[in-house]
Amino acid sequence: MQGQIFKIHSDFYYVNFDGNEFECKLREVLKKAKQSIYVGDFVEFENGAIKKILPRKNYIRRPSASNIDQVIIISAVKDPELSLSQLNRYIAFAKYHNIPAVLCFNKNDLSSDDTIIEKVFSIYEPLGYDIVFTSALEELGLDDFKDILKGKTSVLCGSSGVGKSTLINAVSGLHLRTKEVSEKNKRGTHTTRHCEIISINKNTRIVDTPGFSNLKFDFILPHDVDTLFPEINKYRNLCKFQDCLHIHESGCAVKENLNKIDLSRYESYLEFVEEAKEYKEKIKYQGIKSEAAHKSLNNELTVKISSKKRQRARNTLKQNLYKDIENEGTN
Repeated sequence: MQGQIFKIHSDFYYVNFDGNEFECKLREVLKKAKQSIYVGDFVEFENGAIKKILPRKNYIRRPSASNIDQVIIISAVKDPELSLSQLNRYIAFAKYHNIPAVLCFNKNDLSSDDTIIEKVFSIYEPLGYDIVFTSALEELGLDDFKDILKGKTSVLCGSSGVGKSTLINAVSGLHLRTKEVSEKNKRGTHTTRHCEIISINKNTRIVDTPGFSNLKFDFILPHDVDTLFPEINKYRNLCKFQDCLHIHESGCAVKENLNKIDLSRYESYLEFVEEAKEYKEKIKYQGIKSEAAHKSLNNELTVKISSKKRQRARNTLKQNLYKDIENEGTN
């Protein structure tokens, strides 16, 4: 049977097949092959065992989800305070995975400062992002939010306490656990513990994810970071040097056009470049090449013996051959 994983909890994988739910575990061959498996993966399973992971149309590693249509980034207008730096980080991650992003600003009822709304539109609307303002508690903007969700599988991501679970409750009629922002540190607390696909109706689904804030660009080279910022990337080929990082180089077209780039976006770019430099140093001195843990043979997954183990096996074989030769010589 073929179904889709809608929840992963501990070592159990919950698969939806024809409207029915099945609790499954991974076959040992998949475990040994160390294959990544995400909520949203389509799989083949039988007798409570997942046998094969089918090809994905897309995926994001964090939050771990696959086969999605869009990422909806939830931010709070207030409580916790809106962080453009964190927002830019989520946007860049969606851009890296080539998945459309929608910006949702929740808790709009808590702020009477229109300058926040004006700033958001001035920065992100020219970049082509759909923007919606909501208040789950006051039921404001929910129709716009439903229109964005309609007919798609959407990943909701954002920091803890921005109101993801409250929004889902408001549009689905569910009663997911929610919690207030801490008065002590003004930060949210985790209420969602794992990724899970929630069906609003037959064609509209939400992937609810835990809140998190420690995403880092420690997997990309510094000179590729500008591709995640369209307003910076459009000047890339006009720079004097091909490897220009747009920081202090001469003949930099980006620096010459900084007046056309929002300061918060450029500051986020610089922050991500510094993180990417750490990655560059890591692969420069340590190397990141790793051997695949599995291979496909006759369309079946098999565990691949590592080169070290193969070499040890060869050495053992040679030693045994030498012993046999020595024994023959003494007989």
